[in-house]
Parts: sequence; structure tokens; C-alpha cells
Amino acid sequence: VIDFEKPYGVLVQFGGQTPLNIASRLQDQKVKIIGTSPKSIDLAENRKKFGKILKKLNIPAPNWGTAFSVEDAQKIANKIKYPVLVRPSYVLGGRGMEIVYDDDALKTFVGKAALVSGDHPILIDAFLENAFEFDVDALCDGKDVFISGIMQHIEEAGIHSGDSSCVFPPYELSPSCKKTIEDYTKKMAIKLNTIGLINIQFAVKDEVVYVIEVNPRASRTIPFISKVINIPLAKLAAQVGAGKKISSLKLKNNLGKGLIAIKKPVFPFNKFPNQSLFLSPEMKSTGEVIGFDSNLGSAYAKAAMGAGTTLPIKGNVFMSVNESDKMKIIPIARDFQEFGFNIYATSGTAAVLKENGVKTKDIYKVGEGRPNVVDAIKNNEVQLVINTPLGKQSRYDEYEIGRAAIKYKVTAITTIEGAQAAVRAVRNIKF
Repeated sequence: VIDFEKPYGVLVQFGGQTPLNIASRLQDQKVKIIGTSPKSIDLAENRKKFGKILKKLNIPAPNWGTAFSVEDAQKIANKIKYPVLVRPSYVLGGRGMEIVYDDDALKTFVGKAALVSGDHPILIDAFLENAFEFDVDALCDGKDVFISGIMQHIEEAGIHSGDSSCVFPPYELSPSCKKTIEDYTKKMAIKLNTIGLINIQFAVKDEVVYVIEVNPRASRTIPFISKVINIPLAKLAAQVGAGKKISSLKLKNNLGKGLIAIKKPVFPFNKFPNQSLFLSPEMKSTGEVIGFDSNLGSAYAKAAMGAGTTLPIKGNVFMSVNESDKMKIIPIARDFQEFGFNIYATSGTAAVLKENGVKTKDIYKVGEGRPNVVDAIKNNEVQLVINTPLGKQSRYDEYEIGRAAIKYKVTAITTIEGAQAAVRAVRNIKF
């Protein structure tokens, strides 16, 4: 294409990961790269070089290591301590990325990751459990930085950012952490000599802000945040890449006119009924929608409708959650009961709910007996499923529930954060 078109230069910021991977090859062919240079792109993409930059700037990141063999990987994972996030470097959409909990699982996944990554090493990161994740998009001209907005993921850290619903402005971020995120964004954008757009993903745990990933390019949240703040960021980034200065653009931080905006992914599960519903570091969504409103519940309800998700206003809610979610499900179940829903739950979840005063009907897991939860979904006895997966334990039950939910068009929510947002949405639809 370049030989045929003979362009003045090439912008590599707007095609996701693919053009970043070929930026150096383009430069070797004497193609002019407009905007952030391939050298700066490599600084952000190369773990060791980027690690040194973070150290210099005194910015924390989860512990990590790079491995070229199974033995390397096990040594690093045991040093970092499980659970860890294993991923090949330079991949698209989180392909081959997994959260692993022990040596056996690590062996299996490193085998798969090696197939995906070829010559590149395997990256191993400490996985921050129960952390909140944030996405930041910024525009930089090498000197000035304009932060377009901080978006908070509804799903916990560890789910691919393309599959996470996200909220602008954030709904749970302290002023000090907000200031830290803005400070780190500016420092990194300038240190990497960014000319154009940069996307940074942060995790916040126990009031500590960690950098998870830096992408020296436009991210999938650019169309979302551009619509929310009514500033055409892609157009401006192209102008900055071509030499315009941010100071001449006279940009103002517009916090979305007091509206709350929710980006919700659209999943193709109805086309692929045998796919697992459960979200992971590997991306599954094929599109996204926006819901705008003056409060979070209504915005989430609109986004859910746009994504083709129906939220019931009466009937039965099935709940089965893992150990770490047991206490968090109590207020959710209580709210649903107050709205007039009946609660069905598997034995462990039901016991916790009953002990805390929530009237609950026990229902068998798949394989425990009949009628079980899948039978209830088939018989139209369940209108909403809240089912959070159980880490490394067997997911057979979840898989069968997920398949039945897709087949019988019952909305299934697979994270506790998603359930909390759904409660607010149902309240707003119902009342």
C-alpha cells in the first residue's frame, strides 16, 4: 500500500496493536512515522525498558518477570506468589492470557502461550485480586498533556478492558488517588515522548495506585470518551502528530455536562452458544454501547438495553457465588427481595443468605440432583442469573448454567460488580 500510495508519512496510532507491531519495520523501510516514534513505542511495549522508566519515575507496578521457558516461568511465579497473570508479549485482544493459581495450571498455560507468542517472551505479572481498574486516555505533544478523562471499570481488575463495562466519571475513587493517577499519566506521557494519544491502565488497591499497562496509541475508549466530553480526540491527535501544539487547541476539561456515561460491551454469545460466558483476560466482546443518564442505575439500565440485555422487574433470581463474594452478595439479595423477587441459591450461598435473614429457596447444582438450576432455567423459573466463577476449581457447573442462560435468553451476570450495577438498574426501571 505504501509503495503504491507514496504517502508523506504514516500515523500508526489508530489501528490498535497491529501497526505498533510493524512500526519499526516501516521505519526501516524509510517510511516517515507521524506522531510517537517507534523508539518510544518500543519503550512502552518492552517490559524491561519500561520497568526501568517506572523505577526512575518512582511509579509502582505489580511485580512481574519475563520467561522463555516453563522452568523460568515457575521460578518467577513462585517468587511473585500466586495468583499470576500469564501472557505472551505483543498479542492482540489478550490472546493466550490467563490468571493462573498454581504450578500445574502455569505449565499448561505457558505451553499454550508459547504457541501464541513465537519468539517473544512470556510475561508474568502479580494479579491484584479485589483491585479496581481505571482507564485513562490522554493527548500529549511532548511538552503539554491533556487528560480527557478517568474511566472506572465495573468489573474487577483481571478482566480484559474491552470486556469490562466502564463508568465516567469514576464512582469509587478518592481525591488523592485521582490526583496520583493524573500525576502519573502526565509523567509517563512526557517521559515516553508521546506525540498524540496515550492510554494507561491503572489498578487501585488499598489506596495504592499501580500502573498495569501503557499503550502509546488510541485505545478502544477514545470514541466513548470523545462522545462523553464532546471533544474529537482522534482528529486532534492527528493534528498534534502533524505538529500542532496542545496550547493552541484551547482544550477545556468538560466533565460530560453532569451526566454519568456507561460503556457496556456487546457479546456474541447468542451466535456461539457453546462459548463460556465467563469473562477473563482474553477479550470476547464484539462491540460496545453507551448509556447516558444523571444517575448510575439509569445509565446502566440504558446501556444494558442497548447491548441487548434484558433486566427483569419481577420473578426469581438465581445466585451462586464463590467464597470471596459470599458477604458481598447479601446486600444484593436483600435488595432484590425488597423489590419483590424470590431468591434461589445453591447450598453454600443459600446458607449464608439464610443466616443473614434473606429468605432463600435451595436449588441443586448440576450433578447434585434433579431438578437442578439448569432445569429451572429451561422451565422458565429463573429470570436472572448471578453466578461468579470459582477460580481454579471446576467450572463445569458454570459452563452448563451459561449454556442454558444463552439458549433460553436469561440474562447471566458473572461478576459481583456487575450484579451491584444491575441492582441499581432494576431499581430505576421498577421505581
